[in-house]
Amino acid sequence: MRWTIDPTHSSIEFSVRHLGLATVKGRFRTFEAFAEVSDEGRLHKIEAVIDALSVDTGTKERDDHLRSPDFFDAAKYPEIRFVSTALKALGGNRTEVTGNLTLHGVTYPVGFTLEQSAPVKDPWGNTRVAVSAGGSLNRKDWGLSWNQALELGGVVVSEEVKFSIEAEVLVAEVVAA
Repeated sequence: MRWTIDPTHSSIEFSVRHLGLATVKGRFRTFEAFAEVSDEGRLHKIEAVIDALSVDTGTKERDDHLRSPDFFDAAKYPEIRFVSTALKALGGNRTEVTGNLTLHGVTYPVGFTLEQSAPVKDPWGNTRVAVSAGGSLNRKDWGLSWNQALELGGVVVSEEVKFSIEAEVLVAEVVAA
């Protein structure tokens, strides 16, 4: 079976510490993802593509800076891509996911735990599953190293980026060619 993310009922969000004080949150507005799943509902593969230009923190100037060569360099690297390399059932509704994240022209491994709901039928006869995942990564692993030192110590933007994914997924049969 093939599961495809419903972007109108899903979100990919991130947060970073600013000045060591506040947490600044953002999201990506444009993305697509799918999973290959056994008939029993066991995940075999996950792939996702995020449009780096779609970053949105609610502040135009900050969003423009994030799209610039200081961070995503979205004109040169318009896609952020994730491809799973291993999926391990942890029991219940949890799966350990490892894979390669390509960002800013650099591919680096990441891991996180994914939780999924039991399938439900929507009012239109479609089967849907909810998926939640989250974790953190170090942005410097992908060459996103822009920062400024603060006079009393610390930096403007933390290296750690936390992410969360809340997705509603449409379940569909794979049609053999």
